[in-house]
Amino acid sequence: MNNLFVYLEIEDGIVKDVSLELLTKGRSLTKQLNCKLEAVAIGHQLENIPQQVFPYGVDVLHLADDKRFVPYTTQPHASVLIHLFKEEKPQIALLGATSVGRDLGPRVSSALFSGLTADCTSLEIGDYEDKKAGKVYKDLLYQIRPAFGGNIVATIVNPDCRPQMATVREGVMKKEIFDPKYSGEIHRLDVSKYVSDKDFVIEVIERHIEKTKIDIKSAPIIVSGGYGVGSAENFKLLYELAEVLGGEVGASRAAVDAGFAEHERQIGQTGTTVRPKLYIACGISGQIQHIAGMQESAMIIAINSDPNAPINKIADYVITGRVEEVLPKMIKYYKKNTK
Repeated sequence: MNNLFVYLEIEDGIVKDVSLELLTKGRSLTKQLNCKLEAVAIGHQLENIPQQVFPYGVDVLHLADDKRFVPYTTQPHASVLIHLFKEEKPQIALLGATSVGRDLGPRVSSALFSGLTADCTSLEIGDYEDKKAGKVYKDLLYQIRPAFGGNIVATIVNPDCRPQMATVREGVMKKEIFDPKYSGEIHRLDVSKYVSDKDFVIEVIERHIEKTKIDIKSAPIIVSGGYGVGSAENFKLLYELAEVLGGEVGASRAAVDAGFAEHERQIGQTGTTVRPKLYIACGISGQIQHIAGMQESAMIIAINSDPNAPINKIADYVITGRVEEVLPKMIKYYKKNTK
């Protein structure tokens, strides 16, 4: 009762990073709320899931093991969560803002009449005063996300309905082990009580997953370009710099929309969230949509012809100049200094 639940997204027996990030954040939130952290794993052959998630501080792990749960289809997973949440009555439920989470979350929240905040970039605990009703609500979940096209950051609360549900963007939370030796309780669900045969009316006959060829999320160095780079031709300089630094190339939405780079390289609110050791922003003005996806980088270097570009405010180092003039010099001197 009144605990925090995280839905674990699992692929080939491995818990996805976004779920581990949510467990890390969930652990810090439960400390503030003085409640338990619980996780839900739905799939087949889940024997290795406990050892993957208990180090993140999970107090109770609910396992729903049935071969019919794999591959993922909406209704069986939704039925398990809906019935489990009705039994356990969590105060907070978190899912990743992935294709699975975006499919599953709305169905579960609709069935529970709980509401859902999608694509959160931050979660906090705080109080809320409803001045019109004259009520003060304690320890609510602040569900924080960009709104109105990313022009503002909205804080959303759900005072009355439970659970407070949110999907959270990949990469915006840190993934950090709580205690390597931590061990919680395993609760094995009787699947027959949570699903019926009609939940499995849709069957996946054949499934193909094309793995992405660009691993921008785990790159330690990212050279990212915006519309200010000017052209796809100038973008080649970014690839050259990334190659000599041993990094990857990213792009803002404006650069992707202009055809300078592929969508897989897009960083920001509608792309990938990254936190590399070094982020070099080339010709990027620094709109909030982009900053939301890279502001946790350890070091940020901004290269822009506009000395008043918004991104300069969060950059550790600012180089004022044209990208096509600055990058060749960086490449030249880096090569010279590494000989």
